[in-house]
Parts: sequence; C-alpha cells; structure tokens
Amino acid sequence: MGPCASACRTQAALATDAQVPTATVKEADMQIVVRTTGALRTEQTRAITAPPIAGGTLQIIRLARSGEMVHTGDVVLEFDPSQQEYNLAQNRSDLEQGRQEIVKAKADAAVQTAEDQTALLKAKYAVRRAELEVSKNEIVSTIDAQKNLLALEEAKRALAQLEQDIRSHGASNDAALAISEEKRHKAQLAMDQAEQNIKNMRIVAPIDGLVVIHGNRDSTGGIFFGGMTLPDYHVGDQVNPGSSIAEIIDMSKLELFAQVDETDRTNLKSGQAVVIRMDSLPGESFAGAVRNVGGATARPFWDDNQKHKFDVEVQFDRLDPRFRPGFAARVSILGDKITSAVSLPAEAVFDRGEKKVVFCRQGQGFVAQDVKVRALSEGRAILEGVSAGTVVALVNPEKKSGGKSKAASSGPALGAATP
Repeated sequence: MGPCASACRTQAALATDAQVPTATVKEADMQIVVRTTGALRTEQTRAITAPPIAGGTLQIIRLARSGEMVHTGDVVLEFDPSQQEYNLAQNRSDLEQGRQEIVKAKADAAVQTAEDQTALLKAKYAVRRAELEVSKNEIVSTIDAQKNLLALEEAKRALAQLEQDIRSHGASNDAALAISEEKRHKAQLAMDQAEQNIKNMRIVAPIDGLVVIHGNRDSTGGIFFGGMTLPDYHVGDQVNPGSSIAEIIDMSKLELFAQVDETDRTNLKSGQAVVIRMDSLPGESFAGAVRNVGGATARPFWDDNQKHKFDVEVQFDRLDPRFRPGFAARVSILGDKITSAVSLPAEAVFDRGEKKVVFCRQGQGFVAQDVKVRALSEGRAILEGVSAGTVVALVNPEKKSGGKSKAASSGPALGAATP
C-alpha cells in the first residue's frame, strides 16, 4: 500500500475528477512568522486643559506648537490673566477695607465700653447714696422717708437698666466685629482664589514629551458630528473653562499595538522577535519583541462569522526620534522554528463540522482524512494526521460530486518555509 493509501484510510473514495487541482504534502524545517498590522501608541500621556475658572471664556496668549518636544516645567499653555488681575486688585482693596473696619469696630467698642463703665460707676454711686439716705429714715419725717425709699428704688432700677444696656452694647459690638472679620475673611479667600487663578492660567508640562494640539470644539459652539474637521487651537482663541486643549505624549514609552486572529494566537508568546516596517518611513525596518499577548476582544454582535481578535503589545529594541503616535506599521512576528514540519497549502484544509479535513488522492478519486492544524505559516498549514508525499486536493471534490462540505478559510499569510 502506497503512502497516500496509508495516510487516507478513514473515508470512502469520492468520484474521480481529473480537473481537481492538487498539491503534494511536504516535509521541511519551518519558521513560523505571524504577519499583521498595527499602530504606535504610548503608555503615558497627560492632558492639558483650560483651568476651571468661573466668569466666562478664557483667551489663549501662549501655546506650544503641535509636534514640539517639551520638558517638565516648560510653559505649554498660557491664558490672558487681565480679568483675574483686576479681580485680585479689587479683592485686595476689599481686604484692606475689611481690616480697617475691624480696627474701627474695635475702637468703637473700646469707646463704648469706657462710656458704659463710667455710667455704671455713676449708677452704682447713686444707689449707694440712696441707700445712705434710707438709713436716716428713723430720724426723718414719714414723707421724707418715703421719698428716700422711692429714690433708692429708682436708683436700683436705673442701675439694672444700665447693666442690661451694657450687656446689649457688648453683644452689638461683638456682632459688628464678627461681621467685619467675616468681610475680611471673604475678601482674603477671594484674593487667594484670584492669585491661584492667575497661577493656573500658566500651565507647564508635567512630563517630558511631544505636544499634540487638539481640535477646537469651542469654535463650533460645542456642536460636533462625525466627519467634521476642527481647526486646531491657536493663540488668540477664546475657550471655555475645562476644555481639552492639548496633550503631552511620553515618547520614551512608545510601543506598537496590533491584533491577531484566533488561529495565530497559539503561535505567539512574550519575548518573540519582531520586525517592524513603518508606512511613514519606507525602506527601513526596526527590531522589537513581543511584550504581551492579551485576551480576546469581543467580536461584533452583528457578525457571528467574525473571529475574535487578540491584542499584541510590541516593545521596540530602540526608539527612533522620528516615531510618532499613530504611525501605521506592518508587523512580522518570528515564532517558533519547527523541525521536519509536515505542511501543505492552507487552502487544501477544509471544515467538516467541528473537524478539519484534507482530501487525499486515492486511485482515480479522493478520500477525506481528519487532520489537526498545528500552525499556519505563509499560506501553508502545518499538520498532524497526514504523511509527506501525499497528494491532496486544493478544492473540495465533494462539491464537484454533489456534496455539501464547506471549504475552510486559508487565513492570512503568516510565515515562510525554510528550505
């Protein structure tokens, strides 16, 4: 029995079709290469926004250029502080007025206290004198004694009223002083806020990096729709507090982000070498390594045939100063080397239910053989379950003979065979 007959022994032969194109299963050492596309991105960015200052729009008077490299502490964005400087001067005046009112309130209270103390001494003296006159009632007439008692009662009433008035004066003075102190405190807070606002209007870079200016949404009145092109922010623009003006991108932490299909995921692992070619830098290639292979991303709910995608992060061996976030790249990830790999063209592998099959030539016909696909590489499927030298169909012979099997997708070209 020949190699084809021994490899293809599980299914009945299909009708002969001399027009079915074929290929021969080969055995060779192979380097798995996963090819995909990706884009540059950075791990760290910092947003540059207009400070949240109440009172209307802010005017830009200084703005770094888009694409400019800045260092920590460099001024990136500055707004016109004129209104806040006016507020600061006004608040400083209010603060000084509040301080003067406190001084006056304390002085008025001191004068009032001195006057009250003098009046209190007089009232107490009047009571004491009336008490002395009453003590003479035994030796004076009844009418004079009655007058003395009335005089004492009146002196005591006047003293009690004065003591109540003094307490009222004290409370009134304390209230006036508290109002003046609150006015001063309010002016101090307003002045501190104005000073902080002026400071916040001068925004410096929090990290070293590349400046990227955003589109001016404020120029459209906050209305934005898909496909709309916005002009970048410029010096002189009026912006709303809190608007995102720019961002600083940490260029020292640039990485390549890509996605691969499910069939490629098993061939990838951290540390594998990567060759990167930038669309923006034609004719040059750059080296890197797989940093991480993430979990599957959700496929679109409207397409059950869409395969899951897996995130891949690639770290460069050396960053080029010409790199910019968003640069598109073509990526070749060098996978494992397989010795004596048995392979055939990927289009020769077909789906049959949950299994993969190839159609092996037997005599004048073909028979289906279950196989296991270990990997795909440069349009070739590395298999288990079929022998080198076997001749297989490149199209599904069941379709030509009236069957309903569905050809498996060969997938993208993923690598190159080693001679």
